[in-house]
Amino acid sequence: MKKRILFFVFVSFTSIFMGQLHEVGLTIGGTNYVGDIGKNYYFYPNELAGGITYKYNWNPRIALRATYSLLPISGNDADADTGYRRDRLDASGKTYKFSNNINELAVGIEYNFYEYDLSSYDKTWTPYLILELAIFNHTNVSSYLPTGGIEKLGKKTSLAIPFGFGYKSKLYGTLAFAIEAKFRYTFEDDLDYLSNDTPNVNLDGTGNDWYMFTGVSLIYTFGRPACYTNGL
Repeated sequence: MKKRILFFVFVSFTSIFMGQLHEVGLTIGGTNYVGDIGKNYYFYPNELAGGITYKYNWNPRIALRATYSLLPISGNDADADTGYRRDRLDASGKTYKFSNNINELAVGIEYNFYEYDLSSYDKTWTPYLILELAIFNHTNVSSYLPTGGIEKLGKKTSLAIPFGFGYKSKLYGTLAFAIEAKFRYTFEDDLDYLSNDTPNVNLDGTGNDWYMFTGVSLIYTFGRPACYTNGL
């Protein structure tokens, strides 16, 4: 009797789970950052990046999502849009420049402006908003030389608040595509290896660093036609 009850519960749970639509997407795009080195443009992708996303469609308007991304960032004062950055030099007499890699895991919600359901005939596209919380890991400076140069590098894990927007549409069958842009506000000021602790550097009060990602996704949808919960 106990085995029959467990089997019934398992079948019921599986039916509910597969009764939703699930999505897996691969994203390719570009990153840039805003901080203490180089240009301060929020839309200026200059490094190739990518990520993998899973979505659980809670209802036709809201999806829960989780994304892992590898996001290289870089900057060079030689390309800066302000004169003082182009003119300042590091301890070795060269223009400040850097490159870093960010590994990020982000979870949050995706809000569709219109109902989205690939199993229908008229709800196969929508613009959407993204609100997430992210944990990311990057290389940082553990200690500096008195002249302002780097003495020792380390690894650091921190939080960021990603928000953004996008557009998604059906391609064919269970395949869809999306275009999205996300902005990450961090609680760190050393993604570029410079911070208020760096000796002999004029940072001009830029505050915490940002990094951004703009990309195109190919999305595969699986599971039975939607039988949405009475959620949010």
